[in-house]
Amino acid sequence: EVQLVQSGGGLVQPGGSLRLSCAASGFPFSSYTMSWVRQAPGKGLEWVSGINSGGGSTRYADSVKGRFTISRDNAENTLYLQMNSLKPEDTAVYYCKGLYYSGRWYDYWGRGTQVTVSS
Repeated sequence: EVQLVQSGGGLVQPGGSLRLSCAASGFPFSSYTMSWVRQAPGKGLEWVSGINSGGGSTRYADSVKGRFTISRDNAENTLYLQMNSLKPEDTAVYYCKGLYYSGRWYDYWGRGTQVTVSS
C-alpha cells in the first residue's frame, strides 16, 4: 500500500530548527514531484515548498524562503524539510505530498506532523 510516513515534528523555541522527514513506499517515489504543505490552526492549506523528481529544482513560498530547505534522497525514498530560524507563525501541521500523472493524476498525502514554535 501507498505510505508517506512523516517524522521530525515537535515543539521548538523561536529561532530554533527542526528537520521533517517523509518516508515513502508503495509507489515510484523517484518519479513524483514532492511538496510540503502546512495548515496552521484555524487556517487553510498553505503550500510551503516543492521539489522535482530528480531533486534538481526547488521552489519555496515567500514566507519560508531563506529559512527552509527541501531535499530528497531517491535512493532512500525519503523527502526532507530542514527548517531553520523558526517563527511562531510557522506553527502548523505539516504534510508531505507526492504528485504524478500517468493516465490519471496520482496525489498522495502523508498524515501530517505537528510543528509548534513557541517560547
